[in-house]
Amino acid sequence: MKSLFRQFREKREARLTARYNRLDETPLEETGKSDRKTHFTTKDAIRRFRTHALVEEKGHRDVVRVGLSDSVWTDLYHHALTASWPAFVYTAVISYFLINLFFALLYWVEPGQITGEGQHTLLSLFFFSVQTLSTVGYGGMVPVGPYANVIVSFEVLIGMMLNALATGVVFARFARPRARIMFSNKAVISNENGIPALCIRIANLRLSVILSVDVEVSLSRLVVSENGHLVRQFDQLLLVQSHVPVLRFAFVMAHVIGPESPLHGKSMAELEKEEAEIVVTVTGTDEALGQTVFARTAYRFDHVHHNHRFVDIVLSRPDGRIAVDYTRFHDIEQH
Repeated sequence: MKSLFRQFREKREARLTARYNRLDETPLEETGKSDRKTHFTTKDAIRRFRTHALVEEKGHRDVVRVGLSDSVWTDLYHHALTASWPAFVYTAVISYFLINLFFALLYWVEPGQITGEGQHTLLSLFFFSVQTLSTVGYGGMVPVGPYANVIVSFEVLIGMMLNALATGVVFARFARPRARIMFSNKAVISNENGIPALCIRIANLRLSVILSVDVEVSLSRLVVSENGHLVRQFDQLLLVQSHVPVLRFAFVMAHVIGPESPLHGKSMAELEKEEAEIVVTVTGTDEALGQTVFARTAYRFDHVHHNHRFVDIVLSRPDGRIAVDYTRFHDIEQH
């Protein structure tokens, strides 16, 4: 029992030590405290500006923009491209139904000007509107009066425009370039050969390669400015290799935590207090499509593991071929 208690206490002390030790494992230095007083406490400021902190977890719909109008009609094409597929299909079906119902009600005003067998009901006129809007025209119902012919003329014109616009939007949604890049679900701080380095792994999920890949990594923090306001500051984390000519399988990005690094002398506890994040952006050219593709992600420091490294996933098979084990892509191991 005492042995179990001792192990639990040692693990707890190790976690606390890792939390408050600096990332580059240098001795703690005394820092002078400013006598400047702010008009709000740090805790209140963190809560007030917390919406700035979660780059990846917060979506566009989680942010309320006050004083900025975002009308769908002024930017209809962009909304049609960026809407989710369920929302896009739902809006298209409802709009299609309402348009045909509107024209069916117009035909219902003068149902005698539409020929056909039997008495025309709202349902039969609705399906006549569907045939007219799609320019199918089966011939079972035909407009004969001037009123009906005018309505049909406008509906055919609107139908041709809507069909062209819908075809273009659907094609654009399918043809929009997307980077099939996978990011490791955690970052690690490796300390191999006595050199501390922040490492993040990316992988190309397509069979075609990505050419001329540029990677940018930044440290995002909430800091108090000289005038006492809380602002979000972005510091670039220089990589050992930020440009990759060809990304075929997987690649590990490394940032050395040296004296020039914004992470130098920082502990996990200090970074968590500043709501710090690691923001990663990747840009490249898809070889098969010839289009520029983008990808991004962000890591909070509770997803950063100290004194770990990524396991190897690229192996040589006995037949001479290369095997890439993506099932172990997120696996890490302790030094």
